[in-house]
Amino acid sequence: MSGACRILLLDDEPLILMDLEFAAEDQDCHPLTATNVREAMEHIEAQGGVTCAVLDVTLRDGETCMPVARELEKRAIPYLLHSGDLNRQGGTLAELNAKLIAKPACSRRVVETALSLASVPHGEA
Repeated sequence: MSGACRILLLDDEPLILMDLEFAAEDQDCHPLTATNVREAMEHIEAQGGVTCAVLDVTLRDGETCMPVARELEKRAIPYLLHSGDLNRQGGTLAELNAKLIAKPACSRRVVETALSLASVPHGEA
């Protein structure tokens, strides 16, 4: 795995996160997994940074992806929202001008879409 593409995967559901991680590895990307805002921000701040991201909107303990999305926007890093809470997150979703993929979705398609936002050829990350 070359790991040239570093994809941030933020989701509080372990099985979904694992599925996205495997899909990213299949695309020859280096997955950076996070289950909360703090972990996601650490990945963004780390050396090497982030090429693109997949963000779950609603996280545990009342957290949302909003702080992470705002930091990615500030750094001009493309991201998409991957959520099952579309009808409960109207305000958050309206504030974020991001591509949205509703859960459940094929993890491969989610990762490929995130890579396309960053103009990373599939399988050549």
